[in-house]
Amino acid sequence: MAAQTKYFIVEASAMPEVFLKVAEAKRLLDTGEETTVNRAARAVGISRSAFYKYKDAVHPFNDMLHGRIVTFQILLKDEPGILSNTLNVFAGTGVNILTINQNIPVNGCAVVTMTAETSALRRSLEEVLLDAGAAPGVIKCEILAG
Repeated sequence: MAAQTKYFIVEASAMPEVFLKVAEAKRLLDTGEETTVNRAARAVGISRSAFYKYKDAVHPFNDMLHGRIVTFQILLKDEPGILSNTLNVFAGTGVNILTINQNIPVNGCAVVTMTAETSALRRSLEEVLLDAGAAPGVIKCEILAG
């Protein structure tokens, strides 16, 4: 019986360096900065065999979510205009907002669940989360599912 494939989300600082280098080599090839696997591998300091060994197993988190439906959970202060300003942050990134659900505020805070399609995302998902989390009145912004 074959083992079932499992996926993990691991913080980059905890990963072996070779995985980070493979991801960077793939980025160089995708963006056209390097045109061959040999040149991309050499540019990041790994062998071609290391690249080929891990290339199908290493995917940056934002690449996995690109072109997919992602659900965000946002904790907002219960103040006028906060939700509107937060949605403007998302709209400026190119995501297509599909659903928005805001719970009744409790203790001055409201939980908003938003589902968006990310195929037109113009920035990394990490940057979007940082910008949304830094918006006035946003207490926390995270990915709930995707």
